[in-house]
Amino acid sequence: MAPRRVPRRCPEPLESILARATVYRWVDHTGELELRIEAPTEEAVFADALAAFAELVDEKGSDAHERREIELDGADRALLLADWLNELVYLADAQQFVPERVTDVYLDGERLRATVSGSRGDPSPLVKAVTRHRLAFERDEGGWWARVVLDV
Repeated sequence: MAPRRVPRRCPEPLESILARATVYRWVDHTGELELRIEAPTEEAVFADALAAFAELVDEKGSDAHERREIELDGADRALLLADWLNELVYLADAQQFVPERVTDVYLDGERLRATVSGSRGDPSPLVKAVTRHRLAFERDEGGWWARVVLDV
């Protein structure tokens, strides 16, 4: 019998991790936007990706806050990141859900579980899809970095 994997939980509150050296920036492409993220943990990469997406949809929702539980599987962290952003695009398009922040992120192997808070609104339909073009998610000496290209 294979040993049971214990889900990795962020060792400290996500807010304190994000208050430290997380960095994301947009890079212009023709018909695309490239998002580059630098963060101290893998979980913070996913939180920063949500923050960047929330900046793009740029519409304040109602005062009534809602939560969404998201569970995804991916072959690797890069594909999981692309699927994470595609799920946020779907929630914005299909349910007019404006994400504001991720409150819990659990990574277990190639599985992601997260709780996203936000509200209903009229999010900008700027992002059509998340591509696999130039997709990356890697560790370096300062933590983690990722790159994902969005079709706009």
